[in-house]
Amino acid sequence: MAVTIQHIRPVAHLPLVLGVVRKLNIAALIDTFCPPHPAHVLSCGRGVEALLLAILDGHHALYKVGARLEERGMLPLLQGGLRRASLNDYRLGQILDALFAAQLNRVFGAIALNALEVYALSTPWLHQDTTTLTLYGAYEEEARPVTGPVPPRPAYGHSKDGRDDLKQVLLSLGVSSEGFPLRMGLRDGNTSDSTETPVAIEECLALGLDGVRGIVADSKAYCKRTLGLCLEQGVGLITLVPRTCAVRQEVEAWGQQHGVLPLLLEKPGRTRQEPPRRWHGQSVVRRVPVEYADGRLDVAEIRFLVVHSSQLAHQAAAAYAAAQAKEAARVAEHVQHVEARWFACATDAEAAIAEYEGRGQGRRGRKPRPWRYHVLHYRVEAVSGPQKRTRRGRPPQSEAPQVAVRYRLVVHPEALVPSEDAHGWTVLATTVRPEECTDAELLQAYQEQHITVEPGFRWIKNPAAISPVWLEKPERIATLAMLTVVGLLVYAVIQRQVRLSLHEHEREIPGNKGLTATPTAAVVFALFTPVMLVHCIVDEIPSLQVHGIQDYHRLICDAVGIAQTWYQGVATEQNSPPWTTPPCTWVITEHFRSYAGQG
Repeated sequence: MAVTIQHIRPVAHLPLVLGVVRKLNIAALIDTFCPPHPAHVLSCGRGVEALLLAILDGHHALYKVGARLEERGMLPLLQGGLRRASLNDYRLGQILDALFAAQLNRVFGAIALNALEVYALSTPWLHQDTTTLTLYGAYEEEARPVTGPVPPRPAYGHSKDGRDDLKQVLLSLGVSSEGFPLRMGLRDGNTSDSTETPVAIEECLALGLDGVRGIVADSKAYCKRTLGLCLEQGVGLITLVPRTCAVRQEVEAWGQQHGVLPLLLEKPGRTRQEPPRRWHGQSVVRRVPVEYADGRLDVAEIRFLVVHSSQLAHQAAAAYAAAQAKEAARVAEHVQHVEARWFACATDAEAAIAEYEGRGQGRRGRKPRPWRYHVLHYRVEAVSGPQKRTRRGRPPQSEAPQVAVRYRLVVHPEALVPSEDAHGWTVLATTVRPEECTDAELLQAYQEQHITVEPGFRWIKNPAAISPVWLEKPERIATLAMLTVVGLLVYAVIQRQVRLSLHEHEREIPGNKGLTATPTAAVVFALFTPVMLVHCIVDEIPSLQVHGIQDYHRLICDAVGIAQTWYQGVATEQNSPPWTTPPCTWVITEHFRSYAGQG
C-alpha cells in the first residue's frame, strides 16, 4: 500500500468548539439580526463563527483569522469552498460594524437566552462585576451619533490592569451561578463603578429571566442609589459593605460583643493538615440612608449579615504578624532617630512629641499617620552637662563651672496585640427578606462571586488576550468585546457539561496533575492538542484521516452533546467536506502511523 502525506493540520480542540457553537445555533441567530447578502461569500453568522474559533484559539487579531484557521484546517469545516482570502480583515470589520448597528445587547441577550434553553440552565443568582479593557492608540474624541447605538468612548480612568498610561473602556458582566455570562455592557473608559451598578441592575431586569432570586455584587454596589433602586423595583441584592462605612464598623463591633454566633457554613480544610473552615454569623437590621429614582432621600431598614470566618481570621492574623514584624524594623530606625535629637527647652520637646504622635499639623496639609501595629510612648528627659566656655584658654580657679541643661526624648515602643476575635469579620448588606433567603444561603451566594464572574475576567484578560488591543473604531471595540464574552459563554458551557458528565458516569480524564473529574475548559482544550487532520493519498486515492483521537476525546464530545463524527469521519472523495459523512472504519496502517508520527 502506497501512502503519501500531503498536509498535516493540527485541528486540536477547534472542531469541539465549532460543534458547541453550532449546537447553540449562534450563526442562525446572528443572521436573523444581520441578514445575509447574496454578494457576500461570508455571511455574518459564519464570520462570527470564525471569530469565535480565533478567540478560543488565542488569536483575535482580525488580519490573522484567515491564516490561522487555514493552518488549523478549519476552513472546509466552517463553510464549504471557503478560502482564506474570504476571511480578510476588511470583511470581518464589516461584520463587526453590522453587529454593532443591530444593538449588541439584543444580540447577546438572544444568544444567552438560547443557551439557557439548550442546556436547561438555572439562574438563581446573577453575579455582577466590572473590569477594564486596555486599548492601544490615541482614539481622538469624536462627536457622538445623534441616532442609533452609541459606542463606548475610550478614555483615561482608573485602570484595573495597572496601565494608567493607556486609554480603556469599562466592561460590565452579569454571570449566572454556574459561570455563564447572561448580560454584558460596554461603557466609557472613565465610568465609575458606583454609577454602573444601577444601570446593570436595570439591564438585568430587562432580560426577564425566570427564577432569579437576586443580584450579587462586590462593595462597589453598596451606595444609596443602588439600595433605593432595589427597594423600588423589589430586586434582591447581596453586596459587601466597604470597611470605611460607619454601619460596617458598628455591626462588626456588635458581632464581637455577642460572643459565638450561630454556625452558618462548614467546609473541610484545603489540605489534610488544615482544620475545617467555619463561618459563623447572624443577621441584624439597621436604618441607613437610601436614594430613590426621583432624587428623594430617605432612611430605610436594610438587613445586614455579620460573618466571622475562621479561615479569614487565620489569614488576617498571619498577615498582621508579618506586617507588624516589618513595621518593627522601621520603628527601631525611628527610635534611633528620635533619641538622637536634642532640644533647647522642654517646650520644644513637647512640641516634637505632639508631631510624632500625630497631633501636629503634618506636612503639606496631610494629617500625620501614627504607627499601625505599634504604640510608641514618649517622655521628655533632662540631661545636665558642663557648658562650653565662650572664651579660649584655661579657666581661672575662681570661676565656678557652668552647667547646661538639654532635653531629649526617650521612646518605649509597644507592639499591639489584637484580641482573638478582632480578625476575620465580613459584613454583607441585602434587600432580600429573611423568609425568602436564610443567612447561610446569603453567604453561599456571595461566596460564588469568586468562582463565577472573576474567573471569567481572568480568562478574558489572559487566554482570550483581548487586552490590550487596537481597532479602528470604538464600535468594533465594543463588538469584539461582545464576541469575546460569547466565547466565554462557549468556554463555560464546555467546562460545565464535561464536569457534569464525568460526575454522572463516575469517570475521570487526564488533568494537569493526574486524573481529575473536575477539569477546566483549558485542560479539556489541552487534551485535544495531539489531534491532527492528515491529508494523504492511499493508492492514488485522496483521503483525510484524523490522528490522535483517544477514548476520552469521544467522552468529551458526548458530554457537550455533539456527534463524535466531528472527529471520527473520514472523507474519501477529494472535494467532499470533511467530517460530514458518517464515521467509517479507520484505515491507518503501520506505514501511515510512522508518517503521522514524523509529522
